Amino acid sequence: MKARYLLLLSLLTLTACGADTADERPKVVTTIAMISDVARNVAGDCVQVTPLMGPGVDPHLYEARASDIKRLRDADAILYAGFSLEGQMANVLEKLGSRKPSLAVGPASFDESDLISHEDYAIDPHLWMDVGRWLQIVPSVTEQLVDIAPECEQAMRQRAEQYREELAALDGWIQESIASIPERQRILITAHDAFGYYGLAYDIDVKGIQGISTDSEAAIADIRDMVTTVVERNVPAVFIESTINPRTIESVIDGAGERGHSVRIGGELFSDAMGEEGTAGGTYIGMLRSNTVEIVEGLGGETASWPATLDGWKQRWEP
Repeated sequence: MKARYLLLLSLLTLTACGADTADERPKVVTTIAMISDVARNVAGDCVQVTPLMGPGVDPHLYEARASDIKRLRDADAILYAGFSLEGQMANVLEKLGSRKPSLAVGPASFDESDLISHEDYAIDPHLWMDVGRWLQIVPSVTEQLVDIAPECEQAMRQRAEQYREELAALDGWIQESIASIPERQRILITAHDAFGYYGLAYDIDVKGIQGISTDSEAAIADIRDMVTTVVERNVPAVFIESTINPRTIESVIDGAGERGHSVRIGGELFSDAMGEEGTAGGTYIGMLRSNTVEIVEGLGGETASWPATLDGWKQRWEP
């Protein structure tokens, strides 16, 4: 009897400890990790931030699971990209957005007339590919976080300003690095058209085999046209993406080889998702740094010196 009593007492003690250590911070759930990283840099320890979509996940095709819907319902606020990026989740986000604080960071931060539009996909949602553009979501994200954690307002606004300075430094580093690629070779060929803003911001010609979304297959004619571009432009390297099957890129390489032109895979780029959490590529800065290094080295350029403003980031993630 005494042993049973002691066991019960131990269990109650453990339960009480668990209750004491439960995380009572406000909860923010995001769709993509690129938004989560912005929110975490602004929020610090004041808010729990959780992305639904992890490494290698394609947001164009992602469908919410029961566990995702529960997370969204339990959240104090929801942040998502908008502009139809999360196309399969549109109904879920719309319904939940009418019941709790919810922010589509794209539409909240940009005038559509300033964005890339396509006939088959109204607005290009891949805004994070232009760092100078992406840093413009920081104010709207900050306001959403301040609303749910007002006691942290001053600290969050200070972190937001610091993060914007870091992103501005990253933006300049990318511009300088891409400019080192010989002009004739300054062409980025990828599996789908996710790098339009990158090309526009950093003066590099961008071509994707598929369109803006990945919900349709590339046509044979699209692959054939890309082979012609590779051969005529003497492209040295093409790039695969972390969220997309590489078979279309491999078809382009094979097609170019049949026409006497050797082209290699220059590396794997992060497009619609970041890398593993807890790694450099699992941060937004690391994602864009990795992409730029792969592109510049693959196309014959040389990366610029890393900016001093980002030394703290590098010491943490690439010691």
